[in-house]
Amino acid sequence: MFAFVALLASLGSGAVTSDTLPAAPANDSTPTIVVATSPAPPHSVFRAGSDSAQGRPKVIELSDWYYRRLTIHRWVAYGTLPVFAAQWAAGQRLYDDSRAAPTWAKTTHRVGATLLAGGFTVNTVTGLWNLWDSRSVSQGRTLRTMHAVSMLVADGLFTYAGAKLSDEAEQSADKRQLHRTIALSGMGLAVASGLAMKLWNK
Repeated sequence: MFAFVALLASLGSGAVTSDTLPAAPANDSTPTIVVATSPAPPHSVFRAGSDSAQGRPKVIELSDWYYRRLTIHRWVAYGTLPVFAAQWAAGQRLYDDSRAAPTWAKTTHRVGATLLAGGFTVNTVTGLWNLWDSRSVSQGRTLRTMHAVSMLVADGLFTYAGAKLSDEAEQSADKRQLHRTIALSGMGLAVASGLAMKLWNK
């Protein structure tokens, strides 16, 4: 009995071996209990981001066509900048002189409007297509979405200025002023949105 009590006491203080147990009295017939212990196996530690805890990071691979469309999108966007400048110069003459504006201003404005319509159509298609293809890429998603939305707004502004107000602008000074304001707003929004993508889309 004495040996059993000693065993319980030693369990509370650490590992128990045969050396820590006192010898039983000669007149005690209770057998001595010897407990052999071994070091506890190291336990597994799950760290955040490890394969066992959360799985490997998902690798997202974009197609070659994604980058081809992106290249087209960027070069078309760069090409709109000189067209914007030409449209502003020709539009200013049309705004000041109306029907008395020189032929170059009228021709440049019509050609520029056609080029912008084509360019914005190409970039709307390539931009929305790539936005969909990169929907699983979280990095830069907010910026890409804001760019897409702002460029769709610019599309609407140019469409309204060209399709709705261009003919009326020749007849009315107020409509001409509205046409100019909306067109310049679309240009400013497009340039600001493109510049944001250039600076912060890493």
